[in-house]
Amino acid sequence: MPRGSALLAIVAALMVSNATMGSAQEVKIGLLLPLTGPFTSTGHQIEAAAKLYMQQNGDSVAGKKVHLVIKDDAGVAETSKRLAQELIVRENVSVLAGFGLTPLALATAPLATQAKVPEVVMAAATSIITEQSPYIVRTSFTAAQVIVPLAQWTLKQGIKHVVTIVSDYAPGVDIEKAFSETFANGGGKVENVRVPLANPDFSPFLQKLADAKPDALLAFVPSGVGAQFMKQFIERGLDKSGIRFLAEGSVTDDDLLNGMGDAALGAITSHHYSAAHASPENKAFVTAFKGANNGMRPNFMAIGGYDGMHLIYEGLKKSNGAGGEALIEAMKGQSWMSPRGPITIDPQTRDIIQNVYIRKVERLGGELYNVEFDTIANVKDPIKAAKSK
Repeated sequence: MPRGSALLAIVAALMVSNATMGSAQEVKIGLLLPLTGPFTSTGHQIEAAAKLYMQQNGDSVAGKKVHLVIKDDAGVAETSKRLAQELIVRENVSVLAGFGLTPLALATAPLATQAKVPEVVMAAATSIITEQSPYIVRTSFTAAQVIVPLAQWTLKQGIKHVVTIVSDYAPGVDIEKAFSETFANGGGKVENVRVPLANPDFSPFLQKLADAKPDALLAFVPSGVGAQFMKQFIERGLDKSGIRFLAEGSVTDDDLLNGMGDAALGAITSHHYSAAHASPENKAFVTAFKGANNGMRPNFMAIGGYDGMHLIYEGLKKSNGAGGEALIEAMKGQSWMSPRGPITIDPQTRDIIQNVYIRKVERLGGELYNVEFDTIANVKDPIKAAKSK
């Protein structure tokens, strides 16, 4: 079959599959996660959170039985796309969810559009993701959303010169741009360094930092490699050089923070969730999560998965179990009190509106935590907000 005809056949199959969903007495959620490879922490955290939500809220909603169909994409975009196609065509899923990295969410976006299947992004953080399909909604965060408040805080501390070191892929570019523009507009000097996403050795890039002698470093690497970055920062003696360590919160991931040891103490980060967040909802969530997962501490990926399941359940209730366009419409504007704080799904952008917290790594009860000391309330994605002006 010619390539164009094959593509049309696939699209037709997707549409037929979608048409059969409404009559089924079950709802299948296809959860695409990196359960092997370098980002396994992300996958296991989201999987654990999704299962916990179902344990707490039951396995039926709007009169339909809910099933999780979990697939390992190993953090590879082509694999994620192939598995998404299989989930839609063979499994008749009503929802695609997960997406541990931006390339995975972007690769699947055309399928979500063609099949009219909502894609709930529980982790990936690049601003443009929700613009790639009208069927994408996000329960995680955007990179710019959490970094602009840190740039503003940095200026208030009298810091004049910052070097940014970011992983060279879409979220890193978003963070570099958002921090640099905000910091420069406030009168600061900023220099930018990018690290290949797959690069295991940060040493040459940290040498550039040492040579520049800035007041502070602003760092971003994906969850899962923050410990390695921090270790090499310490090994080069940069912690004793007077350079303040600032980072996007993925670097001091709650799931991995204790393994970083004392080197992480004092690191200042900004993010939308900490396991130390002081609210009744979060204390209950952390206790339940640890209890269900052999003491594993939930991180920001877990909260994205937990709230993603909440959004799916509440959307199904509002749409009376319908999928497709009715379900994505029911998700828009949803608002609730999450363990992270109050959140809303922006009805215009389908992105999340949430509090952002400035945190400091401290030792509490013999363990390291990201302790929040400042709150910026109801933050929208600044990139989309700027476009709407």
